[in-house]
Amino acid sequence: MTIAIVDTSHAAAVNLQAPLAFEDDKRHHGRQIYRLLTGNDPAEAVIDDDFNFDRHVIASILAVSAMEHGALAERAGLSTVELIALLAQLFPAAAIDSTWLPINGAAPAPDDDEIAMVRDLLTAQRSTDGDVSRWLAAMVARRAMEPNHLWEDLGLRERSELSRLLMRHFGPLASRNTRNMRWKRFFYRMLCEDDGFVMCTTPVCTQCNDFALCFGEESGESRMAERRREVALQEAANAAM
Repeated sequence: MTIAIVDTSHAAAVNLQAPLAFEDDKRHHGRQIYRLLTGNDPAEAVIDDDFNFDRHVIASILAVSAMEHGALAERAGLSTVELIALLAQLFPAAAIDSTWLPINGAAPAPDDDEIAMVRDLLTAQRSTDGDVSRWLAAMVARRAMEPNHLWEDLGLRERSELSRLLMRHFGPLASRNTRNMRWKRFFYRMLCEDDGFVMCTTPVCTQCNDFALCFGEESGESRMAERRREVALQEAANAAM
């Protein structure tokens, strides 16, 4: 694997059989990144064992982060040094170079207080050792700042994958979510309780007017599947012209 440090002003596209410039076609970009890392399309991911599941999760986070504006490392919640180490450890066979991953030095990503609190909460509750859970604590905390359901902003295919991720790597924390509260809301509830605050004034959740915000359905279409559907519709429209 070759990773070069280059000026971000010279960022190029993923170098696949049919390269697509990031700014020209963001809808394809996430799926390209995922395929480059894993060799599979997201819909065909094999996650039967823990190692492949971890690779699927992290490839999904990097793919969805690459679909957004800004430096990839920052969008994913890592420093550039951490991102390089992650790629070398989990995706050593991927032909990654500076055309795919422009890096402007080794400075850590800017640290937001809110991100740091969620990251520290997750880090303190790790149930697996090693770099992967440490990286995931930072990545989940950063992606939790995005506006959609957390599983969507992690690029995952459904909420059950997020629950599996949290139970695997942050079991002591995840096991406290006995009522299947939405994970973002649950994180903040845990932060408040750890600091001695009461998050809600209603003693029973079912009597609360905001019940749907904490426990509402989190179904929907994954962000990469949504892009795939949009592309198919556009191709069909072009063919009909």
